[in-house]
Amino acid sequence: MSALQGLTHLAASPAVTQVHASGGPGPVLRTVVLLSLIGVPLVAYLLLRGYRRDKD
Repeated sequence: MSALQGLTHLAASPAVTQVHASGGPGPVLRTVVLLSLIGVPLVAYLLLRGYRRDKD
């Protein structure tokens, strides 16, 4: 079995098609929300870090 035949067999499996058929914006929306929940505080920290005043 060549590698190409193995990939087409995987794409045609019922488990993969069932996950793909349920689809919708769920997985993409979940990824965007998760990345924004992590990214926004990180960017805010990096930007506000430069405005901190040192008390020497």
